[in-house]
Amino acid sequence: MTDRELANQAIQGNHKAFAEIVHRHSGMVFSKALGVMHTEEGAAEVAQQTFVRAYQSLDTWRGADLAPWLTAIATHTALKLLDKERRRRTTSLDDPSASSVLSTSSDYFYSEEREARLQQMEAAIAQLPEQDQQLLHLQYYEQMKTADIASRTGLSQSNVLVRLHRIRERLRKSITHERND
Repeated sequence: MTDRELANQAIQGNHKAFAEIVHRHSGMVFSKALGVMHTEEGAAEVAQQTFVRAYQSLDTWRGADLAPWLTAIATHTALKLLDKERRRRTTSLDDPSASSVLSTSSDYFYSEEREARLQQMEAAIAQLPEQDQQLLHLQYYEQMKTADIASRTGLSQSNVLVRLHRIRERLRKSITHERND
């Protein structure tokens, strides 16, 4: 049975059809989530949320193969979860206890190794095409949300997410390759 046929049956209330969709695509969704989250616990949470969201929006899906749609949902869900966790961990600079945390944190001390890694990253970014550099700048320096980046660049939100993921992967490979040389 095709994904489209299973989706149509699931929309009609056939829970076994949706269970088959989960069975077919759970490995791929988990793998994609693990690539973003880097922990099995986080990936499992993202996979679960992905299938819940997919079930809720199944009637809006218009494709033949569910994999790309589910992958986009998983990526978006994982990035939102990471952003939420990052915001939770961020300490207010107005908090008096924050200054003692900042002053004792090893992340804020200069180290030659850290400086070298930053220089490698800057060199790798400089080698990217201009549009990729622009996406990184908007995401990380201007801290724009994906929707805002999409409207500014004329790309779709899913395209922005995919391109940012691919850019990060290229940078990681480039820096890893430099370290191994």
